[in-house]
Amino acid sequence: MTALQKKEHNPVAHLTRDDIEALGKELDAVRADVLEARGASDAAYIRKVIKTQRGLEMGSRALLLGSRWKSAFVIGTIGLTVSKVLENMEIGHNVMHGQWDWMRDSKIHSTTWEWDNASPADLWKHSHNELHHTYTNVLGRDNDLGYGIMRVDEDQPWTPFYLGQPVWNFVNACFFEYGIAAYDLELGKYFIGRKDKAVFKRDAKKVVNKIRAQVTKDYVVHPALALLTGSARRTLIANYTANLGRNLWTHSVIMCGHFPEGVETFTKTSIKGETRGDWYLRQMIGSANIHGSKAMHIATGNLSFQIEHHLFPDLPSNRYSEIAPKVRDICERYGLQYTSGSLPRQVGSAWMKVIRLSLPNHLAARLKRQKRRTPVVPTALPSQQPASATPTAA
Repeated sequence: MTALQKKEHNPVAHLTRDDIEALGKELDAVRADVLEARGASDAAYIRKVIKTQRGLEMGSRALLLGSRWKSAFVIGTIGLTVSKVLENMEIGHNVMHGQWDWMRDSKIHSTTWEWDNASPADLWKHSHNELHHTYTNVLGRDNDLGYGIMRVDEDQPWTPFYLGQPVWNFVNACFFEYGIAAYDLELGKYFIGRKDKAVFKRDAKKVVNKIRAQVTKDYVVHPALALLTGSARRTLIANYTANLGRNLWTHSVIMCGHFPEGVETFTKTSIKGETRGDWYLRQMIGSANIHGSKAMHIATGNLSFQIEHHLFPDLPSNRYSEIAPKVRDICERYGLQYTSGSLPRQVGSAWMKVIRLSLPNHLAARLKRQKRRTPVVPTALPSQQPASATPTAA
């Protein structure tokens, strides 16, 4: 892959300025419809998910008190892993996006929620909500592109350091919550003198305190309680396994949404003077979806609908499946690629890119599969309609 603006064939070159602005209006209408329809059923959904997650966690931890029995250990570990996935993905990530702020419930609000993760909520919201979602896939502006440790685009200069990026990526996957904490702390920015020392110290203290609290809870308090039943060692192993499983799953989901083949990147100059329509367009072609079951969608925090999430990050996550057909229809009518695939396919594609781009471009080119992607032919561009016609609303 290379930045969209440097490709020989630009997949959005067929869009006129009027087309892009019309696209923006259609997507604004999709958003407005969801905002208007939010109500009791949405509130009931998130409260049910939170109740389920907390019940699952409490039940799993209770089982682990008797984990000297193998069945209790296995079931408790699986349950705890699932509860951590739910808390981070469908609950924490989405609550901190402000998706449920409209409920006016202080217990489910972006300003009060603190998640089961090593990264403090306020630092995560800055790096993720404010920076990543504003500059999605813009090289040199969106640090989520490789997290500052990986080369994810041919336009990025290659150095021998990148030969190790498949290893860095695997290690980062295993300890993902700590990698995100370091990323949110902006270590790289601090080391090159671009972050104020006092601010860094303040943020570092927050991270250290949060990590201490997480480690104490999972690796001290709960194993200590299990001493009473002779299950301390297995409880310790179960907590480690649950955190590892959650980290690997979260990392995989994020990789699928941002790194598979078919996802576009952009130059910094391309966003100068960017309109709402331009921003929407960048989100649509700079993201990828995962198709699967309803359970899989919930387990991903509905980030399996990454395209819809990037378009509307503050809409309730349970609504993404509802608007996905509308977004796909807009893509087809405007001649845009709607990138989606199964979980194994998207994970494999993302990892192949990580491996391929660890090499210099002349070697990476040999590993690149030349896929015959069927061109997306626009079916109803506003610029091609009679002057009296109006664009079809999604």
